[in-house]
Amino acid sequence: MPEKILSQALSVPVYDVADETPFEKAPLITARMRNNIWLKREDLQPGFSFKLRGAYNRMVQLSAEEKSKVIVAASAGNHAQGVALSANKLGMKATIFMPITTPSIKIEAVKKIGSKVILEGDSYDDAAEAAIKYCQQNSATFIAPYDDEAVIAGQATIALELFKQNKDLDIVFVPVGGGGLIAGIASVFKQISPQTKIVGVEPEDAASMTKALATGKRVVLDSVGLFADGVAVKQVGKIPFRIAKTCVDEMITVKTDEICAAIKDIFEDTRAIAEPAGALALAGMKKYVAEEGVADLNLAVIVSGANMNFDRLRHISERTEIGEQKEALFAVTIKETPGSFKQFCELLGDRRSITEFNYRYADTKEAIIFVGVRIEGGLPEKEQLIQQMASKDYEFADLSDNEVAKLHLRFMVGGKANGVKNELLYRFQFPERPGALLQFLSKMSANWNISLFHYRNHGAAYGRVLVGVQVTAIEQQVFEKYLKDLGYPFISEQDNLGYKLFLR
Repeated sequence: MPEKILSQALSVPVYDVADETPFEKAPLITARMRNNIWLKREDLQPGFSFKLRGAYNRMVQLSAEEKSKVIVAASAGNHAQGVALSANKLGMKATIFMPITTPSIKIEAVKKIGSKVILEGDSYDDAAEAAIKYCQQNSATFIAPYDDEAVIAGQATIALELFKQNKDLDIVFVPVGGGGLIAGIASVFKQISPQTKIVGVEPEDAASMTKALATGKRVVLDSVGLFADGVAVKQVGKIPFRIAKTCVDEMITVKTDEICAAIKDIFEDTRAIAEPAGALALAGMKKYVAEEGVADLNLAVIVSGANMNFDRLRHISERTEIGEQKEALFAVTIKETPGSFKQFCELLGDRRSITEFNYRYADTKEAIIFVGVRIEGGLPEKEQLIQQMASKDYEFADLSDNEVAKLHLRFMVGGKANGVKNELLYRFQFPERPGALLQFLSKMSANWNISLFHYRNHGAAYGRVLVGVQVTAIEQQVFEKYLKDLGYPFISEQDNLGYKLFLR
């Protein structure tokens, strides 16, 4: 089978529609990883994905009778665009079944090319089942996204380009969904450069190839995570699995946070924004290097796609710092007394940046704060911080890997507090620099108790902070002078409707 794939790949006409994409060295990632990291920029293809290669090679080989029928495909987005572009080039009509969960940017792109879109189910497998049923009922021609020799041979042209662009690759990292891409790349490399190692990368919550190779048979996952929608496949294809058993050297799985961090890495080196599946291979490469300790190798990473919904960037940026182990989240219990907040900040020191601080008065004795801390030194610094808190007898919980905390609690900490008197509410702008928060607290009178605090770093020059402070009428004038002397821009939100409804 690999021999047949290579033979086809040498003669497929993919360049009628596809481009030979750049193979670029990533200088920033290279410096950090202590290996030579090369990015295969399939995100620069028409349709912003490698999928065009396989779809066109399959469709150009259809018989005259097959071409006369409606072309049908099922896809989470990128294969859909490949089929739509190919149909447009070849003068065919295409109907694409896509999961309801498909990012709108992919749906609209397919429609714009001229294909009909039918939304069906929550995953690729649901859409594929509906597409196959449609073909049976309407005598249409189905174009498989990965379980097809011609499709795999089309994707294999990437391997031929890689070998032409750099003949000394030690490892190639490949994102894996249904398995068509890795089957094509592995088939070629194991014949023309057998010493090159092929490593597949999957999300932890969609590891169908990893489990299939571990058990020796194709398995059907009960469910798949949808963050990396381009690889959200419950079962790998028959042909890809058969090839992977003999040609794929290793599989590695990564977390959502690690994928987010890889998206940022690609952006910083190229100013391009990869979709989650597009950055999957880089996330796997980083994990592999960290675990294996390899150095001075030539490592190729397939950046497979860039069909990213803009509104997902907010979520990705929130998760990136944790994915790079540059932020830690803690729930910490402190005493509910004036000055305890400042005391905890002094423990953190003026060289550690606080990325988030959520607190609301709830009890007369103790307060539980939700705090995010930037840890430039990675895990060793995090361990040091944990030891510091333990040495001061703070009760705390590490929430850095807690999905509920990262997705929900950080935005929900608070509520109405009973018994809070003389509370004033202000919205501040803090300069985003280490020590800014400590400076704010150091100038406060011990008579003023902070009863509410919310802050989150958003990557801007100034942080937005909401603060509630208990100040008696007698202290009012002194407090107002403190605000003016502080020099931080502020607005009184005492009469804010949201405050009245949810916090006061």
